[in-house]
Amino acid sequence: MTDQSDTRYHDLMQYWRDNPEAYWMEAAEYIDWDVKPTHALDDSDAPFYRWFSDAQTNTCFNAVDRHVRDGRGDQVAIIHDSPITGTQSKITYAELQDKVAKLAGALAAKGVTKGDRVIIYMPMVPEALVAMLAVVRLGAIHSVVFGGFAANELAVRIDDCAPKAIIAASCGLEPGRTVAYKPLLDGAIEIAEHKPEFTVILQREQLEADLIDGRDYDWNAVQDGVTPAECVPVEGSHPCYILYTSGTTGAPKGVIRSTAGHMVSLYWTMEKIYAVKPGEVFWAASDVGWVVGHSYICYGPLLHGNTTIVFEGKPVGTPDAGTFWRVIEEHKVASFFTAPTAIRAVKREDPAGKLIKDYDLSHLRALFLAGERADPDTIQWAFDHLKVPVVDHWWQTETGFAIAANPLGVEEIPVKLGSPSVPMPGYDVQILDEGGNEMGPNELGAIAIKLPLPPGTLPGLWNADDRFRKSYLTTFPGYYETGDAGMIDEDGYLYIMARTDDVINVAGHRLSTGGMEEVLAGHPDVAECAVIGVTDELKGQLPVGFLCLNAGVNRPHDEVVTEVVKLVREKIGPVAAFKLAVVVDRLPKTRSGKILRATMVKIADGADFKMPATIDDPAILDEIRDALKTIGYAA
Repeated sequence: MTDQSDTRYHDLMQYWRDNPEAYWMEAAEYIDWDVKPTHALDDSDAPFYRWFSDAQTNTCFNAVDRHVRDGRGDQVAIIHDSPITGTQSKITYAELQDKVAKLAGALAAKGVTKGDRVIIYMPMVPEALVAMLAVVRLGAIHSVVFGGFAANELAVRIDDCAPKAIIAASCGLEPGRTVAYKPLLDGAIEIAEHKPEFTVILQREQLEADLIDGRDYDWNAVQDGVTPAECVPVEGSHPCYILYTSGTTGAPKGVIRSTAGHMVSLYWTMEKIYAVKPGEVFWAASDVGWVVGHSYICYGPLLHGNTTIVFEGKPVGTPDAGTFWRVIEEHKVASFFTAPTAIRAVKREDPAGKLIKDYDLSHLRALFLAGERADPDTIQWAFDHLKVPVVDHWWQTETGFAIAANPLGVEEIPVKLGSPSVPMPGYDVQILDEGGNEMGPNELGAIAIKLPLPPGTLPGLWNADDRFRKSYLTTFPGYYETGDAGMIDEDGYLYIMARTDDVINVAGHRLSTGGMEEVLAGHPDVAECAVIGVTDELKGQLPVGFLCLNAGVNRPHDEVVTEVVKLVREKIGPVAAFKLAVVVDRLPKTRSGKILRATMVKIADGADFKMPATIDDPAILDEIRDALKTIGYAA
């Protein structure tokens, strides 16, 4: 048993529980304010809580200008590393201030003011961060949409947030292909009922776009001769951005991030969770279209005075499974954050970790994983080869930062494989049954968080108060419903077992597909896996496993399937009724790396489904359908 009753982590949690107002007011001391807050929490309109609502500040000033003011203008703020183009570049904080102020001046000259929305539709280039910062410099509100998103999905977002302007690039680059963004943007504007007043287009040399006179403006030309814009102070509860969740069904939800709480919480995490010092290099290998990109490519590192990396590449294939390690060596990365699926892809290509030995990773102090459950086998593989703490931590688009983590900047608590460790200050995490009653240690239930949520989490959805209540607050009154199922053990460690709808009912037994995936991933030949519940007339539901094998595995697939079935029987028991598994080349995922289990279930059950807007490659669904047919499922 791990006793957390006398540790620095425990003391921190106890202080927060005893003095939540004082706790967050102290955290707010690290932010520069135009008007300082007099209190942390405003609960006058609960459950729509507001943090630091009587303060005034500006996110861009805190992320850029104050570092220049404090004498650190020569420090590198952004490193752009693009193995696809074979180029690298660096931007100092002073250079970033100049670039951001000029673009903000151009936007202001065209009428963008405080409260206006601006959609950003960009690839992984430094200009994406410049655009985000320029918008918030003016007190406007950005909504970043993943570059290359389909025209219809972009149109839905245009209609929902009604942007005055759209900032885009002419193209994005994928291994072996160029993705033209401008035709997608033009198509989206044509479909949308709301029409932006103008667009700003960054022309990339790989594919220049045709511009429409009077509506489209060239990135460089539009900035010629403009007066650089100063930072516009906004209220603490003023939205910094809207980020649409990448749900696989229904209309996307526009998650709001408030200005002050966003800065306070992210600065806190850089120090307490990621354990980096200002000036060190922090790398989140994600994309600005997702929440990780917002929190830990752009805002978190820059608010804290770190150097951040904008990476235009893939974990494998640009050029090989050693690209992560090259970046870490060349740029002296101190703390690295990526998705478990990325490490699994590297592990699949290089299961013995031979490429890791080719690089000097002496500056790396920790690897952080989030976005999908990090199976113990992947964590152990990374730890064995990297020889640094590997931290599985859990959070959501809605929360903006970690709900549960191993707080390396406070203390490194003992790891329990399969757990993202312990709740962070601000999060009173509970496991509830269907009636909303608290459950005991090691009992599987719905994970809910007692209100209020901490600073930096969503205060609501854009123009959708009723949907906010219905989506998050109705099932368990007084709690935020995470949509995840799991348990808390006797030591306070949290286990995320599945999405709530991925808990399957096999002959009356509630079972976690995540627990089965953990067993499958432990097989030495399995690189990645997924388990779904399919409809069964006799037992209600039955689990089906999908297995992606490591590179170089040449054994008959039937042998591997037999072995994993036996493993589940041994580790979980006959109650799991796990008898069906199939080997596939790849799993259907969103571009952010989440496996599309709900879509796989619909294919297995022969149900109609909407093609997920965020799917990485629609052709994979046909491969899944064919694989299911071999075991008697899918129409």
